[in-house]
Amino acid sequence: MVIECVWEHNGNDTLLHAVHFPGAYTRGASKEIALRKMPGEVRSYLLWKGAEIPKDMAVTIVQESSSELPIKDADSDVLFDTEKIPLTEKEYISLKELVLKSAEDFLFLYNAIPDRDKSDIPVRKTFYGQVPRTANEMYMHTKNVNRYYFGEINVNASNDGTILECRRRGLAALEKRSDFLKNSVFKGSYGEYWTLRKVLRRFLWHDRIHAKAMYRMAVRLFGKNEIPNVFAFED
Repeated sequence: MVIECVWEHNGNDTLLHAVHFPGAYTRGASKEIALRKMPGEVRSYLLWKGAEIPKDMAVTIVQESSSELPIKDADSDVLFDTEKIPLTEKEYISLKELVLKSAEDFLFLYNAIPDRDKSDIPVRKTFYGQVPRTANEMYMHTKNVNRYYFGEINVNASNDGTILECRRRGLAALEKRSDFLKNSVFKGSYGEYWTLRKVLRRFLWHDRIHAKAMYRMAVRLFGKNEIPNVFAFED
């Protein structure tokens, strides 16, 4: 299997996005480091989905995007070429199910952590403020992009309720628009371009970033046997 990737970078600092596995990503101080990580990331992603894992994987870059954003802080503003294509109803239903599964699993992982205010992560400031350090902070940060992401494609949504509840409501509001499958391109905040495909991918990507950080911290603090690996992250 060939894993097609979008290479997003700021200098050498690299984010690789797996095009056909929305939300799967690797980071590295160089492209080569991120490329080496990608087969393991896709294995983890497929295990999480409950899908078959191919024996052989190769990685190729199909799109490049140079960014002024601080990629080391996992930021991203790229719009994939494939994210400009209209959706079929079948594609949308499949992506919707995955986005809701991701929110449900994130909530399950969060609720399984014995002490959600405990942390071993040092204080670090990023362009968007202090990096989330506790499970509570990671959960609130991840949940509260809901209104922002939906708003970038002109869908009115809130951050009320759990991460799963507010995401469901946002999708329900989206589906009231008769033309949502056209996947129109919107110019959103800060001059960034968005489509529905990008919003769905960004939810999966953002969940995965912070679920991985939350899971690894919880394992360090409470032990591997105490924390469910619902996202099937590799060691």
